[in-house]
Amino acid sequence: MASILRKPPLLFPATARHTATVIFIHGLGDTGHGWADAVENWRRRQRLDEVKFVLPHAPPIAITAYWGMKMPGWYDIAVVDGSAESLRRSEDEAGIVLSEAYVHGLIQHEIDAGIPADRIVLGGFSQGGAMSLFAGLTAMARLAGIVALSSYLPLSLRFAELLPKPQFNEQTPVLMAHGDADQVVNFQLGKTSFEYLEERGYNVSLKVYPGMGHSACLEELNNVEAFLRERLPEVDKKDGKPEL
Repeated sequence: MASILRKPPLLFPATARHTATVIFIHGLGDTGHGWADAVENWRRRQRLDEVKFVLPHAPPIAITAYWGMKMPGWYDIAVVDGSAESLRRSEDEAGIVLSEAYVHGLIQHEIDAGIPADRIVLGGFSQGGAMSLFAGLTAMARLAGIVALSSYLPLSLRFAELLPKPQFNEQTPVLMAHGDADQVVNFQLGKTSFEYLEERGYNVSLKVYPGMGHSACLEELNNVEAFLRERLPEVDKKDGKPEL
């Protein structure tokens, strides 16, 4: 397969000593810039000063559901009609696996730069949330946490076959969040993904926002900030250990 030219991620350096990293993946048709305001929102209370934010950009690819038009995407989507079955039908496994490898590379880049895996959170929205779930749970190092907003677990019918052995992230805290009026990524699909993971012993929680469609709200962003603060506490400057 020909290599894909990718723009470098949008970076928000830590405002204090860099001890942790959040990699947040945008949705279909968006870019990393689309989540810049959310990052500023998470940083506004200066409780994540030691965290560097990495917002990658998906390459433009042809999207079947939009008549083959090219747009930023992590994998192809055959149909967008709000139904759970259409999203699961004819999943673009090759595209998902290619993006999985790219996300794993972003994680490894942070590890190589000196940030331990257990000080890295992987998150995303919509198609980016699907990639954060898939790439996070298949990562070859235990992460601090995984965030999946308005999304679902792709390749769920083959997920068990695709997991690494041993599984490094079976007990990694996973925050899923979804509006129950979502007409793009059906809420029931997100709920089914949550139940699938919960039944298999994953450390997953689901927050539901009544009346919210395929978007994010301030309450949700505040809940994500709280999760990030919990999973990435400031490091004590004396002994280099996270503060309790």
